[in-house]
Amino acid sequence: MEYGLIGEKLGHSYSKIIHEKLADYKYDLTPLTKEEFPLFMEKREFKAINVTIPYKEKVIPYLDEMDNNAKQIGAVNTVVNTNGKLVGHNTDFSGFLYMIQNNGVEIKDKKVLVLGNGGASKAVFAVLKFLEAKEIILVGRTLRENTITFQECYEKHTHGQVIVNATPVGMYPDIDETPIDLNKFTKCEAVLDLIYNPLKTKLLHQAEELGMNAVNGLEMLVAQAKYAVEFFLGNKIEDIRIKEVTDEIYSEILSR
Repeated sequence: MEYGLIGEKLGHSYSKIIHEKLADYKYDLTPLTKEEFPLFMEKREFKAINVTIPYKEKVIPYLDEMDNNAKQIGAVNTVVNTNGKLVGHNTDFSGFLYMIQNNGVEIKDKKVLVLGNGGASKAVFAVLKFLEAKEIILVGRTLRENTITFQECYEKHTHGQVIVNATPVGMYPDIDETPIDLNKFTKCEAVLDLIYNPLKTKLLHQAEELGMNAVNGLEMLVAQAKYAVEFFLGNKIEDIRIKEVTDEIYSEILSR
């Protein structure tokens, strides 16, 4: 494999389609078990890869270098092999920032609830901090430092104004699942779901029914891929390509 994506489960991924629209190379989807992952990284037999759940943090020990953005976030989704040296980047930051700004979601001085505390949530947290959110609450099933339970969220934080889903709950094929019941969050103005398959999760359906701004993760996926391609090839790509590729994929999905 020269270029591609590694992760544990990739059956839902649109990354191959997106990368091959943005660049002139073959992009492979390579699912890896937790046992296969270390062997793959040790061999270093690739030019550049993207990394997804659950390896965005686990990939770090195999890297020779990380850029400042990836270091500050503590997670990596892009790895470039430069003459045998592995350099880590995080384009989720730029992708999520694009998603917020392109959909007119106001973050400054807002209380934001982030569902999930894995690698994806780290980039989300960094962007929310950059945009000067008033308060950021991390909600998770796995308790870590600075994370609350979903039960505590229901008990104390139902006045959150923006909710971000950074969990895989509701992703294909488990499309009938939802990470949270929005009925209790009467102050919520916008819900951003990093999931892009399906385009409208059960969470986003409920958000729309309740009159909230509901945004899916496809734009973020395309945006972070655009920034990843720039690292892969060392070439600048115009931002207009994000909208063009996103629109193409929407049309292809809706025409099926």
